[in-house]
Amino acid sequence: MIASPLEQDVPEDIQRTAKRWRKKPGSLIQALHEIQGRYGYVPREAALQLGALMDVPMARIFEVLTFYNYFKMTPPGRFTISVCTGTACHLKGAPELIAAISAEIGIGEGESTDDGLFHLQGVRCLGCCGLAPVVTVNGQVHGKMTAEKIPALLAQCRNEAAAEEGAPA
Repeated sequence: MIASPLEQDVPEDIQRTAKRWRKKPGSLIQALHEIQGRYGYVPREAALQLGALMDVPMARIFEVLTFYNYFKMTPPGRFTISVCTGTACHLKGAPELIAAISAEIGIGEGESTDDGLFHLQGVRCLGCCGLAPVVTVNGQVHGKMTAEKIPALLAQCRNEAAAEEGAPA
């Protein structure tokens, strides 16, 4: 089968996603979830290609991407640090944890460091209320976290990244 001119420069994974969701009403969010699951964010070019293949106006795609807090339009850092802001964690110090992390790495909530090492986000609830306050790093749970423990946690991430960079290829 010969690809249409529109599809010729589009990666196969974007074509598959568009084909899977194109004819299903209300499926744009699912298609964008699939792309973000693959790349860790929704690259601008992928959004443009998806819109063209699904016949969805770009304004609609960017409306969805900017409305829902879940979607990221820039690459996340190597280490995604999630601070639970649910009720139990909030009451036990989540705001102080966010402040401590922000001070240590120089970014705010929802941002990534310039070197691409860290991304900081607040999340509604991680379901670990008995361990409050909770921080996850790339999904790994760190319970009963305190602001005093933050520098060691970040140092552990930096050491892991340095070890990977120094590892033989």
